[in-house]
Amino acid sequence: MDLNADLGEGFGSWRLGDDHALLDLISSANVACGFHAGDAATMHRVCAGAAERGVAVGAQVGYRDLAGFGRRHIAYDFAELRDETIYQLGALDAFCRLYRTRVRYLKPHGALYHAAARDESQAAALVAAISGYDHELPVLCQPGTVLAQLAAGAGLRVVAEGFADRNYLPNGALVPRSSPDALVTDPEQVAVRAVRMAVERTLVAVDGTVVPAPVESICLHGDNPGAVRCAELVRAALIDAGVTPTPFA
Repeated sequence: MDLNADLGEGFGSWRLGDDHALLDLISSANVACGFHAGDAATMHRVCAGAAERGVAVGAQVGYRDLAGFGRRHIAYDFAELRDETIYQLGALDAFCRLYRTRVRYLKPHGALYHAAARDESQAAALVAAISGYDHELPVLCQPGTVLAQLAAGAGLRVVAEGFADRNYLPNGALVPRSSPDALVTDPEQVAVRAVRMAVERTLVAVDGTVVPAPVESICLHGDNPGAVRCAELVRAALIDAGVTPTPFA
């Protein structure tokens, strides 16, 4: 089972999350590429740390929305979203190459993640960007979404993702961030949820419904309060359950 987290989400002198500590605990790093967060120095620093630790680097591409942290929907033209995705991939890949590695996968961020799950045009733009840039790049996303379907149809590898620190609705969708119960903040509860996903391949929705979770990667949000403590407990709990966090790419 892969354990991933969102990293590199500071900007300039502003730091968000403890990238250094999380790199010691995860197996894959979703690195912001400068559009929703991140900048050249931050990307360089995270890529260097990931290469040193053998952590896979993925491009966390987002809307061009620094002010809104990429969490505001933008109605992009297909070609513009495709090209801005390629731009972000190339920027991060350049820093990976400094350390004789490369971008290993793509994951959308924030509002783009949710839009691509249901919007065929935006999902198709991401698929076109990956297919044109590197057809071998996997797509990390929720299973059963429009993005997952289009990516698979284009011959791309789709890696199903689950969220240990987010609550789910009975239909398997994430509780919207606008809801007060969107996040799971208790580190011990996050660890229990992660083990359940990894071992039983299920999760419990907010109403108690047991939902199938056939995931290959578990995500922890690096910007959440207590993210490092959550990652420590999750990693330890997975190992205790006989599951070693290993990059999928």
